[in-house]
Amino acid sequence: MTAPRVEARAGFFARVYALVRAIPPGCVWTYGEVARALGVPRGARAVGWALRGLSGRRAARVPWHRVVGRGGRISPRDGSGMAEQRARLEAEGVRFASGRVDLSRHGLAAQSMLRGGGRPTRSRARRTR
Repeated sequence: MTAPRVEARAGFFARVYALVRAIPPGCVWTYGEVARALGVPRGARAVGWALRGLSGRRAARVPWHRVVGRGGRISPRDGSGMAEQRARLEAEGVRFASGRVDLSRHGLAAQSMLRGGGRPTRSRARRTR
């Protein structure tokens, strides 16, 4: 991998970590929502790679557990990562329905409505596809 490409990846990962740190407790975003917020609409997998790459002290500072898969599902992780993610979310008051995060209550659209932002931007974008 060339040096500029490594730097670009490191920069993207840092942007992912900064955005994920801004997700409030009790709320979740999907990998795709994080990618779109960063201006990379097809970058959900890259967001996953960034979060999977967390380790040590950095993992303790980035609330990776607040990012879930499409539809609110917890994505497979090594070891007991899935159980740990669910336990962390439940400790923050996140509710699950049929094994998935209740996105209508804890997702990005719900956060927008709670802040008084009216109709969430995400919904409008989906209808235009």
